[in-house]
Amino acid sequence: MPAERTIEIIPVSGIGEVSRGDDLATLLVENAHLSELDVVVVTQKIVSKAEGRLVASNPLDPTARENLIQRESVRILRRRDELFVTETPHGFICANAGVDWSNVDDGWAAILPADPDRSARRIRDGIKAQTGHNVGVVISDTFGRPWRRGLTDVAIGCAGVAAIVDLRGTTDTKGRELFATEVCVADELAGAAELVMGKSRGVPAAIVRGADESWFRRSSVATEIVRPAGEDLFR
Repeated sequence: MPAERTIEIIPVSGIGEVSRGDDLATLLVENAHLSELDVVVVTQKIVSKAEGRLVASNPLDPTARENLIQRESVRILRRRDELFVTETPHGFICANAGVDWSNVDDGWAAILPADPDRSARRIRDGIKAQTGHNVGVVISDTFGRPWRRGLTDVAIGCAGVAAIVDLRGTTDTKGRELFATEVCVADELAGAAELVMGKSRGVPAAIVRGADESWFRRSSVATEIVRPAGEDLFR
């Protein structure tokens, strides 16, 4: 029987306000005690800030708000009052194209990183260069879910840690073969980290320690998690 696994989730505080051009890998190394095979979960908001993905926008101006959401969308699926359910260029289905007016200066909005997987690789490579540690990086954002109330954090980018763990072909506890089980561990890591980051604590990153060593590999949200149109039963 495999040994039981213990997961530890550690908030990373002290990073402070992030500005365009800041090196997130350096900020994480300076404010966290990183170890080999840690998973570092970083919020989309500080990645967008560091990459200059902020645009002037007044959320109280309905026309400007709608124009920005439409600019960041490739498809509008549904609309109810000021809520848009959209598809982004990344293939994400989310509210308001991921545009966020919270935790930014008045008159500005944060938009999603252009390539969250690339952003995660940049952070991972920077940590590796400075510490020598092999870590995984997950960039998280807050999404709603169809047919379920409430929000949860999910992975929009990852590097060095599996997005999907494919259990097809393995067996369950009764010895029966699994034919359809693919576990989205990147989303699970993002959701777990959010428990210590929260929405109003000013903690923009967390370390998940104790992840399975077999999860550490090349990875991508774009190619592993985003469902191809041909597999989408709701289009």
